[in-house]
Amino acid sequence: MPGRSVWLRILGVVDSVLERLVEESDGSVVAHVRPKRRQRQRCGICGERCPLYDQGEGRRWWRGLDLGYTRFYVEAAAPRVSCRRHGVMVARVPWARHGSRFLRAFEDQVAWLATQCSQKACSQLMRLDWETVGRIITRVVDEATRTHDRLDGLQRIGIDEISWRRGQRYVTLVVDHGTGRLVWAAEGRSKKVVERFFQDLGPQRCAQLTHVSSDGAEWILGPVEQHCPNATICLDPFHVVQVPP
Repeated sequence: MPGRSVWLRILGVVDSVLERLVEESDGSVVAHVRPKRRQRQRCGICGERCPLYDQGEGRRWWRGLDLGYTRFYVEAAAPRVSCRRHGVMVARVPWARHGSRFLRAFEDQVAWLATQCSQKACSQLMRLDWETVGRIITRVVDEATRTHDRLDGLQRIGIDEISWRRGQRYVTLVVDHGTGRLVWAAEGRSKKVVERFFQDLGPQRCAQLTHVSSDGAEWILGPVEQHCPNATICLDPFHVVQVPP
């Protein structure tokens, strides 16, 4: 029988003490845990240690990755603390993001699946509705953005737009040709949207761009010529062959 620390690693519950595992009447497994001493009474936003305010609304559940066909949950106390900067809020727990009822491992899995398969497949596999998937993606991306600047180190980028839903609704996208990753997106398709990207990038990083590819639309080329003095403009071959001789 694995020790308690081994069970916590298997279940993806970090910096915590396992009190007991319970099988519920519906067949789900619930791990009753508590944070380790150094992780207690911390602000859910900044992580600073704070005075205890009260015991909150009692114990809470967080959903984890399924154990085969079995649903898995974590149950723990959810006290509130009083932070000097952020006021009264539920204390941080090491196994979940602030404001979430899912384990980090669960949310990371959902966010990855959302980039690899269809909405329907992601929702069915993780047994979630698509709106919940969207909220999970937002939390994962927000956290990643705070710790990593996706606009750093750009040299070769591509700018294009895609339509979404019905009607003339567009999202402008910027990809890094070096990594093949999406680094920036904003609703709309206009010169102002592209200008906003270059404002976020800043003059110094704009000057580091060596190549910018696009479909040749004027609302893209104008801002590129204005903000990227050292970049070579590259036209998408798909659109080049459509230009009349």
